[in-house]
Amino acid sequence: MNMQPTISICVPVFNEAENLPLLYEAIVQVIDPAGISAEIILVDDGSTDQSWRQIEELVSRDARVRGIKFKANRGETAASDAGLRAARGQFVMTMDADLQNDPKDIPKFIEALRGFDCVCGTRVASRGQGDNFLRVASSRIANWVRNKLSDEQISDAGCTYRAFRRECVEKLKLYRGLHRFIPTLLKMEGFTVTEIPVTSHPRLHGQSKYGVWNRLFKSFHDLLAIRWMKSRMLRYEIASQLDRTTELTEISR
Repeated sequence: MNMQPTISICVPVFNEAENLPLLYEAIVQVIDPAGISAEIILVDDGSTDQSWRQIEELVSRDARVRGIKFKANRGETAASDAGLRAARGQFVMTMDADLQNDPKDIPKFIEALRGFDCVCGTRVASRGQGDNFLRVASSRIANWVRNKLSDEQISDAGCTYRAFRRECVEKLKLYRGLHRFIPTLLKMEGFTVTEIPVTSHPRLHGQSKYGVWNRLFKSFHDLLAIRWMKSRMLRYEIASQLDRTTELTEISR
């Protein structure tokens, strides 16, 4: 790909061999008819199944597909970061490999990016479709706790179906687990953030990597770190600046 694609779609992958061909086809069926120039970056986060073999096959079939393989499992934040850093597109996007995020929403993200720096998907309208009660309840409780402690209004912080302007990536400094808080981190850098409704499908193959432990307890320390960072942000406005250059300019006038 010699030209800069409009969007880079970054997909963390961990044991999703059965889903990858289906995900690729679903993406292509959206971007090709819409004439969207895109690249698909699949980051294998130390999978123990045939995920990397599937990625190799997709790369050989389509020059728009790129593969990155970790030596060992390092988590979703690391895989997301690797994909975002490798992206070449004007816009960058993260989405799951499990087919629960619907590629049909990609044009909506691109349209919303015309007016905002970061666009977050929210599954609020479609939650419960294919999800059990415990999964839905834990997600809602986690969202409430995150918003309460981080002073945010993100309706679905657990949804990692998001898109950003390329310049946002340069300002992101991610640590393990902080992919959940990318919208907050970008707001702290002065970027604008909005949400759009997205479709959520039930998982067809493989097993979910998240449960009550991940949503409520494992990320609690990360949430406290975000809360601390927001409370310690530097906030100031410069009233005026003066140095020898400005002095001489004023005298010459």
